[in-house]
Amino acid sequence: MSDALKAEIKQAIVRCLRLPIQPEEIEDRAALFGEGLGLDSIDALELVLELERSFGAVIDNEEAGGRILRSVDTITEFVEQQRTGSGR
Repeated sequence: MSDALKAEIKQAIVRCLRLPIQPEEIEDRAALFGEGLGLDSIDALELVLELERSFGAVIDNEEAGGRILRSVDTITEFVEQQRTGSGR
């Protein structure tokens, strides 16, 4: 996985959700929801829109979104798949 893409995704998460942390404070494998970063369903909607806007990554349904938005690693993997055309 691309470290540069992970950094971009972390920046997008912090920016779009206006989190009071630095992007590098988000661990790659840490859960974004619940006990992890503590995001909620409203944050998920905003994050989906940001991923579409910034990376062209389209999440088709809620079930897929739940898997994709687990961590920075899972988001990065999805964006990379979308960019190479193997994610659909």
